[in-house]
Amino acid sequence: MVRAKKAQRSKVVTSARRTGSAMRDSDYAALAQFRYQIRSFLAFSEAAAAEQGLTPTQHQALLGIKGFVGPGPATVGDVARFLLVRHHSAVELIDRLAKLGLVSRGADPEDARRVHLKLTKKGEQKLQALSRKNLEELRRAASPALSRLLKSFGESSEA
Repeated sequence: MVRAKKAQRSKVVTSARRTGSAMRDSDYAALAQFRYQIRSFLAFSEAAAAEQGLTPTQHQALLGIKGFVGPGPATVGDVARFLLVRHHSAVELIDRLAKLGLVSRGADPEDARRVHLKLTKKGEQKLQALSRKNLEELRRAASPALSRLLKSFGESSEA
């Protein structure tokens, strides 16, 4: 077990050293294709959100609230961290989502300064519809292409 861990660490270090070497044309091509696949998926996801009457950021916030993993429900601060925005921007976003009837707020019983967030039934339905579309698109187009690209990154670092 110890030998396997040492061998694995050695492989990681060796791989890290190789990444410091000169980039090849195939590396640039793989990175360009990878970024294209990501941007294509994001464009698809943004269009799907618009069809549901949501902005991409609103969609991300709903996903962040529903997918939050932590002790207790998500808070405004958690949404801000998830979206990489300032707290006051997250407050404004949550205000808009609440006005749309997609999110409800509840006071934290242990700390009244904290607000717990929960998707409403309407919010759950919108998020579920969007998530299904996104997963279908990932399975249909992005997943096979991304798998090939990720594999090519590993191959080019081993050479």
